[in-house]
Formats: sequence, structure tokens, C-alpha cells
Amino acid sequence: MTTPSPTADTGAELLPIATPARTRAALRTLIRPDRGLALTGLGILVAATAVGLLVQPLLGRIVDIVADGRPAGDLTLPVVLLVAVAVVQGLTTTLGLTRIARLGETVLARLRERFVERALNLPADRLERAGAGDLTARVTGDVARVAEAVRSALPEMARSVLAILLTLGALALLDVRFLLAALLAVPVQLLTARWYVRRALTLYADQRVANGAQQQQLLETIGGAVTVRGHRLEEQHTERSAGRSRKAVDLTMRSVNLVLGFYGRLHIAEYIGLAAVLIAGFWLVRDGAVSIGTATAAALYFHSLFGPVNAALVLLDDAQSAAAGLARLVGVTDLAEQPEKSEQSEQPEQSEQPQPTAGKAAPVSVPRQRTASSEAAVTVHEVSHAYGPGRPVLHEVSLTLKAGEHVALVGTSGAGKSTLARIVAGVQQPTTGTVTAPASTGETSVVLVTQEVHVFTGTLAEDLRLARPDATDADLRTALSTVHALDWAEALPDGLATVVGEGGHRLDPARAQQLALARLVLADPALAVLDEATAEAGSAGARVLERSAEAALAGRTALVVAHRLTQAVAADRVVVLEAGRVVESGPHDELRDADGPYAALWRAWSGSRATTAPHP
Repeated sequence: MTTPSPTADTGAELLPIATPARTRAALRTLIRPDRGLALTGLGILVAATAVGLLVQPLLGRIVDIVADGRPAGDLTLPVVLLVAVAVVQGLTTTLGLTRIARLGETVLARLRERFVERALNLPADRLERAGAGDLTARVTGDVARVAEAVRSALPEMARSVLAILLTLGALALLDVRFLLAALLAVPVQLLTARWYVRRALTLYADQRVANGAQQQQLLETIGGAVTVRGHRLEEQHTERSAGRSRKAVDLTMRSVNLVLGFYGRLHIAEYIGLAAVLIAGFWLVRDGAVSIGTATAAALYFHSLFGPVNAALVLLDDAQSAAAGLARLVGVTDLAEQPEKSEQSEQPEQSEQPQPTAGKAAPVSVPRQRTASSEAAVTVHEVSHAYGPGRPVLHEVSLTLKAGEHVALVGTSGAGKSTLARIVAGVQQPTTGTVTAPASTGETSVVLVTQEVHVFTGTLAEDLRLARPDATDADLRTALSTVHALDWAEALPDGLATVVGEGGHRLDPARAQQLALARLVLADPALAVLDEATAEAGSAGARVLERSAEAALAGRTALVVAHRLTQAVAADRVVVLEAGRVVESGPHDELRDADGPYAALWRAWSGSRATTAPHP
């Protein structure tokens, strides 16, 4: 389970954070496949630590030899054994830490893969409510924090805990009174750990939230720099960024003060324990209960605890920070799982919605419910959607797309066109209502193409094969030719082998959109949803893109959010949305002559084209 989503001072509804119990359960799940590696590494570290505990008795033996005035030759065996202990301990420690590190990297890789997989399948509206900064902070800062803990803190913590336990056992073997004296430091250490943990977890969680809010503000300011300058809002945005930065710095300084207080309390515990062991040694040697060498070994044992005890307690700092980051990562993975579980448990008889992948033109096949009508490709039944209380966008929309039919969605800005398109595509779940589709083979697929097309870094061929990995070069050329993009693709410096995307050959918006449409052709879905897919091309490239889109949609069912009404003219049917409701539906000519909302849109659009058209 997860805790309720916190709200940053940006007003965004941040993604949830997993509870400590859920975080521990997720960690056990991640480690379970590599239990053998964990047990082997732990066993080797136990052996290495046990061998290392022979150093103190050997040094005590040397002290006794010197104190008793024995020949120098008696020192040979203890010295040789000390060298042997050092070699064996070094080799076994290296081997054990290597296995623990391998375990940590494997678990970390598994966590990253699961997080990325879940994050890519989060509902779009949920990400919009959270803002990009929160997810960015989790992908970068939280993953880095967990990675740092896995690579450094995990091996050191394992070795430190083993050293503490075995050293206390060795003190008891020397004389149980040495152990009792050493344990006087434990109450102070436990109180210190409790004092720290109670403050650290909340503090580090708040710090992560503040960092996310800071990143969100920076993203919004930099992303909207043109608008900010245009409205002379530089000072306001600078102050907002500075305010959120001050909050992040304040939390960082609080964490620094917390760590300093933590160290100070640990030093007090060390002094108490060492003084107690030395006093116990003095009394025991005076009473003849132990030798000077044994008392020396006991003091050395306790002194050797300074490192592992301090390391284990200090690593609580990294552990708490990593735990806070892990809880934020698990919160995202659980959030992605919950809608599926909820839908299956609450609506067992409903068909699943089409589910596109995170790529803009990659399909996903899902089970489909058979319906009575063999002509209906998609049926939207009384779908309503709201982005929050009091913010309804769609109101009981019902719509049927026949197989092979091209339907254009038109309406003024804010009418709910994109929301309906994303619900049909399966990117968003409706608040109420259902989306069903027949399937002659039990499966179908859907592809969503929006105006925000991403060109992935790699060769043009690799970018195209995201839609169909097994596509041949001939298949790629056929897809490009279908959307009228083959000429410019082959004219690139290296043709299909040209590197595109960030750091590569830059594609203008029109060509990037043709690339997305070519991926749609390669994916070959039964249903295609285009959400203003030609909007970014500008007037010059609009006609080319509309021809490309028309060719890509040939022979398949399509729902098109029309940016230009020329797309509505070419559609089999036009559906007009107004304030989240379907107010008209029919062919272009019929609606144009009906003098209704569509006719008004057509007159406004035609008039704007006439006034902006160049004179001959």
C-alpha cells in the first residue's frame, strides 16, 4: 500500500509514496530471485570476519610473552599467524564483498527496469497532475540515492553488522564480564539511533519532495521562457525558483545538523564503553582472573568495534535516505499496478480498453470482448471524465466507430477532444463508462499518434523498428513510401543508417510526424487514433502531412482529432464536441448545411483562411 499523495507548494498532486511495510515487501521481492547469491556472500563474509577476530588474541599473546620475559623466538609463531590471518581475511573479504556487490547491482538493475516499465504505463492524466518535476526527481535523484546505497552502504553494512556480532561473542569467550562492560555503551547507541531514525525518515522524505518541487519550477520556467519574457514575468518566476531553492537548502542544512548531533552522541557511547572495559580489565588482572594479554585483547576488541559500530550507525544516514528514495520508487510501481487490479476486481465482465505503449506509434494487443454488432470496431458507452473534483471534461459521451470508418472529432479548444481520443486509445481511464471493441481473433491493437512526437536517438531504421522489431529494410522503405517520406529519408547522409534524435541529424516537425506515421504503418493496427497529429507542421507542411496521414489510415478504423477542418471534409463522419458533450454527428456536407455548431465552425475556419490567403 502507499501513503496518500503529498501536495507540493506548486499545487501539483505528487505521486504517492509507499509505506515502510510495503517498501520492505518490495525489497524482499526484488532479492528473492538471488537468495543463493545473498546467502553465499553472507557466509563468506562471516568466515572472513571470524578469521579477522584472531588478530586480538594473537596480539594479547605477544603481550604475555613480552610481560613474562620469554625468549624472542617465542614471538615467531604469533607473528607468522598474524600474517596468515591478514592474507586469509583479505582474500575472503574481497570475495564476499564482490558477491554482495553483485547482488546489489542485480537488484538495482531489476528495480530500475521495473520502475521504468511502470512509469511508462502510468495514466497520462496522473502524470499531468503530478507534474514532470516529481517524476524527474524520482528517476534521477532517488534512483541515484538508492544506487549509491547499494554500491557502498550495503556491503559495508553487512560487514559491520557481522563484525559487531562476532566481536561481542569473542568478548564473551574471553570473559563474560568484558562483554557486560562493553554493553554499557549500547543504551546510548540505541537511544542515538532511535533519536536519529525518528527525525531522519521524515526529513529526507521532505527533502525529496522539496527537490521535486524545485525541479518542477525550473522545468516550467525554462520550458516557458519565451512566454515568461513576453509577459515580463522574469522577477516572479525568479522569486518562485529562489523560494523553492531556499526551502531545499533549509532542509539540507537541517539534515547536516542532524548528522552532527548523531556523531556527537556516538562519541559519548564510545567513551563510556571503552572506559568500562578498561576498568573491568584492571580489576580482573589485579584479582588474577585474566592475564594482561587477555585484558589487552578485550580492550582491542572493544576498540575494534568503534569502526563497525560507527559505520553501521552512520550508514543509517544513507539507509534512511535510500529508504526514502526507495519508498518513492515503489510508490510509482504500485500506482501503475493498482488500476489494473481495481479494474479486474470491480468490472470482471467488462472488456479491457485498448492499451497503447508509451511510444507514440507502438501497438499493444489486448483481449477484446465480442459484441453483437460485427460492424462496430469501437463502442464508447456513456463515458465521463474529470481531472479532479469540480473539473468535468466529458459528460456521458457515447460513440460508435464502424470497422474501417474514419471519424473526425471537431470542436472548440477545451471541448474534450483530446481527452476522448486518449480514452479511446487506452492512455487514460474514464471516470465512468466503458470502451469496448469486438475481436474476431480475441485480440486487436491500437496506435496513438499525437502532435508531440519524439524522435528517439539512434539510426532512422532503429527508430522505425520500434514499431516492428522484425521489419526488414524493404518493409521500412515501404512504410516510408506509404507516408510520402521515402525521398527525404534516402536523401539523408547515410540513408536509413543516419543517426537521428538528440545529437544526431535533426528532423523538422513535419518529418518527425511522418516518421511517427511510418511507425503506425509498420505496426499495422486495426484502430488508429490521431490527436492533432498534423498541428505542429505549420501551414507549409500541413498539406503534405494530411496526405501522409490519409495514406497511413487507409484500410483501418480511425479516430482523428481534427486540427484543420480539411481533415473533417475527408472523414466519413464528423462528431462535434461542445463542453464535453456530443452535439452533432454526421457527414461533412450534411452538417455544413444544417446551420448548427459545425456549420458555425466551418464558416469561422473558412473565413480565416480567406482573410489570410495570399493574393494572386
